[in-house]
Amino acid sequence: QVQLVESGGGLVQPGGSLRLSCAASGSLFRFYTMGWYRQAPGKQRDLVATITSGFGTNYADPVKGRFTISRDNAKNTVYLQMNSLKPEDTAVYYCHVSGKDYWGQGTQVTVSS
Repeated sequence: QVQLVESGGGLVQPGGSLRLSCAASGSLFRFYTMGWYRQAPGKQRDLVATITSGFGTNYADPVKGRFTISRDNAKNTVYLQMNSLKPEDTAVYYCHVSGKDYWGQGTQVTVSS
């Protein structure tokens, strides 16, 4: 199993930025496709972005052009840079290992004036 720990969430004004981090355990991190998901209260958990072992990326339509996913394999860490934040981005953000039931504890992002 892989342990995942998210950090970097907080309160930000609309139009602001945050960078989330997900620190992973294990020696196989570099081979995994990693993802960020988010879940607002009362709603399902939705995919935000993914990044493959070859650094290919995919984004959900609502965040395209605003969010960037990246990874540092030497640090076993995946990042989500979030720019031009909107109130609709408010959610708990979770780190995920693709194809497995490995999730972090989540970090709260609140976008409000």
